[in-house]
Amino acid sequence: MSKHFRDRAVEMRRKIAALLAVCIGLGFVLTSCGGDDDADTKAAFVYVGPVGDAGWTYAHDEGRKYAESETGVETAYVEAVPEGTADFANYVRDFIDQGYNVIIGTSFGYMDDMLALAD
Repeated sequence: MSKHFRDRAVEMRRKIAALLAVCIGLGFVLTSCGGDDDADTKAAFVYVGPVGDAGWTYAHDEGRKYAESETGVETAYVEAVPEGTADFANYVRDFIDQGYNVIIGTSFGYMDDMLALAD
């Protein structure tokens, strides 16, 4: 791969990370506008891959860190959680038990479990 394409790939990853950070930050702001003054927003992320993958999960984690630094919202994450296993639901239940009230599953493959656990 030529240096030009590598540079463009790095630039694209940075843009994706910035976009995700903005979206996540806006989500935190909207979540905190609910009116329950006593409730603190705590956000947990369930990543499908490792944070060092320099791709999808890396961009989500950059957004998580940025949102945390800009809003002061407490965040946590777990990485490399396979889709379609009991692991996902177990991690989500654990985050719920710890008081996390915003949980973001970063894979389409988590959708059915997320819907089942949303209540």
